[in-house]
Amino acid sequence: MLKYVLFDLDGTLTDSGLGITKAAQYALKDQGIDEPDLSKLGFFVGPPLNVTFMERYGMDEQHMLNAVAKFREYYNPIGVFENKPYEGVEEMLKACHEAGLKIAIASSKPEVMVYKVLNHFKLTSYFDVIVGSELDGRRTDKNEVVEEALRKLMANADETAMVGDRCYDMVGAVNHDLMALGVTYGYGTYLELKNAGADKTFDTVEDLKNYLLAACGALKKCC
Repeated sequence: MLKYVLFDLDGTLTDSGLGITKAAQYALKDQGIDEPDLSKLGFFVGPPLNVTFMERYGMDEQHMLNAVAKFREYYNPIGVFENKPYEGVEEMLKACHEAGLKIAIASSKPEVMVYKVLNHFKLTSYFDVIVGSELDGRRTDKNEVVEEALRKLMANADETAMVGDRCYDMVGAVNHDLMALGVTYGYGTYLELKNAGADKTFDTVEDLKNYLLAACGALKKCC
């Protein structure tokens, strides 16, 4: 029976793409890379920034650090608020909390920014544990984030699910023997999620909520 759920944040609970892509655009321009089309920067949502700047643009460590600093120069005061919870998210978190599930955030986003987002949308109180990365680059890998969230929850793997919209979330779940639940309303595709090991995928927050409640015994299981 399901007792613990780890949620990714960006693309899973909140639609954060606008602020993240505008911050990426701002950072890239500082590096001499002009990308006027924000829709082409959606791959910035989810993965650690250092990985994206280095793998997508071939940046060395120093250029990557400069780009991350520029990203935060825009994102921290402005971009973080160019964001909104997906429809039904608060109702889902409230229902999970009332059903007795222990729920956590497991995000590659800096933990201080995770709190900023959750506090802004008044969602913080639903979570038993909140884990993100460190501003100095530590714990950006999803596997490390998941491991720390499990440790703080004192959760058993066979009673825990990881919910996310990108392959990194599914890989983090698989590597820790968790149920891997993918959402297709975020920034990853069905194929990406399935190829990364998703056990199930959900097209809406409502479908995800009903599954979680059924899996923990709060609803008669119907699927």
